[in-house]
Amino acid sequence: MDIERLRRDLEANNGMPGLEILRPDEVDAAVRIFHRDGFVVVRDVLTADQVKFLRQGCEREAAEVVAMDPNRDGNRHRNRYSWGGASLTNSVLHREEWVMLVDLPTLNPIVTAIFGSSDYHVRRAAGDFCLPGAMYQRLHADIGDRVGGFSDPRGILTIRDLPCPVVCCNFLAQDFTRINGPTRQIRGTQNSREKIPELGEEPLWMKYSTVCPAPAGSVVIRDVRAWHGGTPNVSSEMRAIPNAVFLAPWFHERQLPAMPREMFDLLSEHGRRICDSVVADEPLTTGYTFDPARKKKFA
Repeated sequence: MDIERLRRDLEANNGMPGLEILRPDEVDAAVRIFHRDGFVVVRDVLTADQVKFLRQGCEREAAEVVAMDPNRDGNRHRNRYSWGGASLTNSVLHREEWVMLVDLPTLNPIVTAIFGSSDYHVRRAAGDFCLPGAMYQRLHADIGDRVGGFSDPRGILTIRDLPCPVVCCNFLAQDFTRINGPTRQIRGTQNSREKIPELGEEPLWMKYSTVCPAPAGSVVIRDVRAWHGGTPNVSSEMRAIPNAVFLAPWFHERQLPAMPREMFDLLSEHGRRICDSVVADEPLTTGYTFDPARKKKFA
């Protein structure tokens, strides 16, 4: 592939028309856009010091994963990795940088307003990163109908007919630029029953529908049913988007204990309440494993 040509193309065309980036205090607008588009971007959720702290953690944890993969095969695609997919606990809640993400006073009111309740729960905190050389990832949704999640035995309703069951908050540990692999989001697809197009069928406007430019310290708050996918990183640096995943009060997905008690004790009263199902009182075995066979079909 002609990387220089791809870079020029992305610099000229990448970016979602009319992308709105809100402030943390614009809660009502954030909820409105989230329900309309299936995602919303909010800036200044993290301070400059928090971004620096988070970026250092991302670099440390990414280095640990990549060290097991000298060929850079990735566990989502070549040069593309999921921390949760590699983690022995499916989470990184044993690290303070990720614990910080589940209990932010700049974010909690927005998540509460989306769910209409503060009684939501943390499922995990992990996220992904891509190295220079990562290419397009096919569009996909992070949840679907399945036994153990939601399945209507009558075949009438799907999970797309319900209120939002899961919110994923992806935090920008660096600026999203046109060339460093910003996430692409397809507006309004959270309730769509249409077949998600394969990469070769995807129109160009979808490939360019990326959340950029957006500054470090922002968060992309996503309905996990909405179509999204990774894009090429033709920059010279890793792009990292650690996440925190929250379940609606009425929705449950099994999650292994992933947060040590000493991390749990760092949280506010609200943070402890929403993390009560992931705290572990017994010693945890943490770390990563790399197995290309664990790649998901959307990689």
